[in-house]
Amino acid sequence: MPDAVVIGAGPNGLVAANVLADAGWSVLVIEEQPEPGGAVRHDRGVHPDFVNDIFSSFYPLAAASPVLSTLRLEEHGLRWSHAPSVLAHPLSDGRCAVLDRDIETTAASAEAFAPGDGAAWRRLCELWETLRPDLLGALFTPFPPVKSSLRLLRTLRAAGGLRTARSLALPVRRMGEEEFRGEGGRLLLAGSALHADLAPESAGSGGFGWLMSMLGQTYGFPVPAGGSGALTEALVRRLRHKGGEVRCGERVQNIVIRGGRAVGVRTSAGAAVPARRAVLADVAVPVLYRELVGAEHLPAQLMADLLRFQWDFATFKVDWALDGPVPWRAEQAARAGTVHLADGVDELTRFAAQIAMRQVPDRPFALFGQMTTADSSRSPEGTESAWAYTHVPHDIRADAGDEGITGTWDTSEQERMADRVERQVERFAPGFRSLIRARRVLAPPTLEALDANLSGGAINGGTTALHQQLVFRPVPGTGRPETPVPGLYLASAGAHPGGGVHGAPGANAARAALRSRRAPGLAGVQRVLTRRDRTGRKR
Repeated sequence: MPDAVVIGAGPNGLVAANVLADAGWSVLVIEEQPEPGGAVRHDRGVHPDFVNDIFSSFYPLAAASPVLSTLRLEEHGLRWSHAPSVLAHPLSDGRCAVLDRDIETTAASAEAFAPGDGAAWRRLCELWETLRPDLLGALFTPFPPVKSSLRLLRTLRAAGGLRTARSLALPVRRMGEEEFRGEGGRLLLAGSALHADLAPESAGSGGFGWLMSMLGQTYGFPVPAGGSGALTEALVRRLRHKGGEVRCGERVQNIVIRGGRAVGVRTSAGAAVPARRAVLADVAVPVLYRELVGAEHLPAQLMADLLRFQWDFATFKVDWALDGPVPWRAEQAARAGTVHLADGVDELTRFAAQIAMRQVPDRPFALFGQMTTADSSRSPEGTESAWAYTHVPHDIRADAGDEGITGTWDTSEQERMADRVERQVERFAPGFRSLIRARRVLAPPTLEALDANLSGGAINGGTTALHQQLVFRPVPGTGRPETPVPGLYLASAGAHPGGGVHGAPGANAARAALRSRRAPGLAGVQRVLTRRDRTGRKR
């Protein structure tokens, strides 16, 4: 019998298992898919000569994560690779904003759009360097991060106090207007905010766009050499070295609860898998509570709160094998691993507004990945392994592109949407479509079929908006990984601090489980009291 059963072999589940194994616990990870990794996997499914990441690709949060750095995955085979430039945002007129790991290069790019904007970018970087240690400490530790928050408040006060806090709470459109005279810096911030489901007019999108931009400035957007699954392989290799086990191709049907406590799981094959100490769930929040636990074991208020749980945008992705480099009109885009495709902040707002109105965008904002540019091992010399993803509504009411896409996502709709994404690329890279050797379409239902945590194609475990962060994530409460069921811990991106490959939800859940077993806690005290009367005699 293992000390802990971890449901799900995504990055958070594997990080949780490693943290527990480091503490001497025996751990079994059970994964529904035939291979581990969750949304961190690659294959050669587009073309046998090309490696394509199936889901996520670039990992600035992993590079910044103290959780992953502690695991020392480089000792287990992980190697990082970088594109020459981090990020580019070209415009249809040939101008291009560039984010580079060299601050002066980024500042020069901003300065080219308007005099003084290079100095403005340096000021944002200076603020980041002041806040970075305590901000990352608060981000990656369990909520409330008391020590890091107190240090952060002191640092924030010295860095401008309420004025700085106000700036970070701004919508990214307003933040860009206040900080920059020209479009360059504004584009870098606004495009980065839409890595999550934050429209340019959303409160807090300025702070998120700034955070993502500064992560890129400091750490770059690195990729695992050989494919995203190399990160998964290192986590699995490390866990097995510590004695842990990963079992794939088995779906957990429900969590076994006995005496009010999680004591194991039952698989769809009917097998009971007991857990001596804890069950950790790298599982989407609604699925965990509604399907694996059940309302009979949970407070009525929690079930009511789940009715208000909000997913992030649905995702539509296209993978390509290209016969040559992408022919960008703006030459600077050719050096970037990630390219943002929208013709200005107004087009980003238009895109987000169409999703809010439940329309399929006619000019989809696309995040475009040039994987061979970032890692030369991904495809033969002179070619490019590439992808782009965009967002669509979960509940589609209309097609702003007037092509009749309804959200059934049958083969015809998938092809029409993929063509639309390619036309968006063509706006900035004329001749792109002539280079396509092969393509693969991953519509929202396909993404969910490949990873059940990506419900309807949502990739962040729930919205990044302020109303579902901190003590509101996943529902109003403590923001911690403990659940109402003793012995059960939430270890997925549905927990604080949310989506992104950084391992914090998994590590936080593992540490909570370790803490609970070091002391009897309330449950242990209650068990003692039931055995003794008020005079101290055993009953």
